[in-house]
Amino acid sequence: MAEHRTMQRGALLDAARSLLSEGGTEALTFPALAERTGLARSSVYEYFRSRAAVVEELCAVDFPVWAAEVEAAMEVADTPEAKIEAYVRRQLALVGDRRHRAVVAISAGELDAGAREKIRAAHGGLIAMVVEALEGLGHEQPRLAAMLLQGVVDAAVRRIELGAAEEPGRIVEAAVSMALRGVRG
Repeated sequence: MAEHRTMQRGALLDAARSLLSEGGTEALTFPALAERTGLARSSVYEYFRSRAAVVEELCAVDFPVWAAEVEAAMEVADTPEAKIEAYVRRQLALVGDRRHRAVVAISAGELDAGAREKIRAAHGGLIAMVVEALEGLGHEQPRLAAMLLQGVVDAAVRRIELGAAEEPGRIVEAAVSMALRGVRG
């Protein structure tokens, strides 16, 4: 029975990922989840008490996986510059991934404090690695530079997601170039 519940929960999370990546947070409704999974709407409520609870669980499950992939790419890089490049490239490589898309679609306003804290902690770990790489480059304000660097990544993510005029590969190269030139100060 417990195994069946775990499968149902997994199916609901997967349906939530699809809905979020297709239509953003407005698309994530209990009727839509019920329809996607073939469950009765009342059954959806047995697993999650609210949309926020679905969002929270998705973040708790997906964000650490995504962050770990970025971290792994940075760990194999051998210079501070290579670490920064890996940080930018790996995040942008994950753009098409539904897990990443779902997490991006969720705005902080829809999360309760606990969920926001979990995401902040996972994100904080990534930022800390970048700060360390920036310190390695002798950056005067590594924390500020790390935040601005993430801003470049976020802008590139949005540009790729929007299906902008530029080919995604060009957006990635522009972001990497801007990041590396910028961090050299």
